[in-house]
Amino acid sequence: MLVKVDDRAELSAAEREFVECLRQLPSTGLAIVDLRIATQRGTRQIGAVIWTPQGVLVTEVIGFRSTQSGILTVSMERPWRVGDAVADLELDLGADPVRRLESAVQEVQRTFERASYDPGQLCGAVALIPRRGAVLRPARETLRPGLDVVVGNTAELTELRILLENFAPGPPRWTLGRVCAATRALTGWAPERGELIAAGFEDKLPEPPKKPRVWQTMRRPDTRRTHDVIGWTVLTVAVLGMLMVLAAIAGSLLAEGPAAEPAAPSSSVEPTVAPTSAGAAECWPLQPGC
Repeated sequence: MLVKVDDRAELSAAEREFVECLRQLPSTGLAIVDLRIATQRGTRQIGAVIWTPQGVLVTEVIGFRSTQSGILTVSMERPWRVGDAVADLELDLGADPVRRLESAVQEVQRTFERASYDPGQLCGAVALIPRRGAVLRPARETLRPGLDVVVGNTAELTELRILLENFAPGPPRWTLGRVCAATRALTGWAPERGELIAAGFEDKLPEPPKKPRVWQTMRRPDTRRTHDVIGWTVLTVAVLGMLMVLAAIAGSLLAEGPAAEPAAPSSSVEPTVAPTSAGAAECWPLQPGC
């Protein structure tokens, strides 16, 4: 990660430790630490503003006055605690870390607005830097969406790295050109393009992956509905066929008329005629009539 520190910066021990943490991270990003911006009340010091390809994170870096280990409890309303004791944070008496972070985010947003630049949604995080040898758990808490608390030092970078790589989920939105424009709007200067390229920023956003082409499939007809249609069709054809047969029978009966009575059988018998001989009768001697 590329880390830039203001030339006028007077870093505390916690801020120097935070700078070393950022420089050890292999993540793509730009961090401007101990940023000074002009406000209506004068100059405001911001712990750090960090750009990644996905978003912008405003960070307040807070250390501890003493070595404290134990269960970390953070809250929007109550003082933060480590175990049973109040967290011995490097803050002015009565200062609240949540209000301090929210104020920093608002001042950065106003500075962008005065420069007529829209950076999109800004996220915020309190980076707690414990003394060497101290262990705080859990190492990350979420106060509300877009507002986190992370514990880290050079000996334990895991949660800090996870936060910086995931605080703004989604596709990349920040190219090196946009980062240059945003830093110029916020501070009046911009890093070199070569530095941003070496830090991992791209000149153009990657093309979104193409969606696989889905072939439109034919909708399978409703089987039950199809069976109903076929059944009604068969029934209709059968009824029409019966009506046609009945009509044909009726037409035939009307065309023939009433049936005729059968004739009585004849009782006369024609006489049998004996066959006549075509030749002369045979005569014997002394036969009369011959």
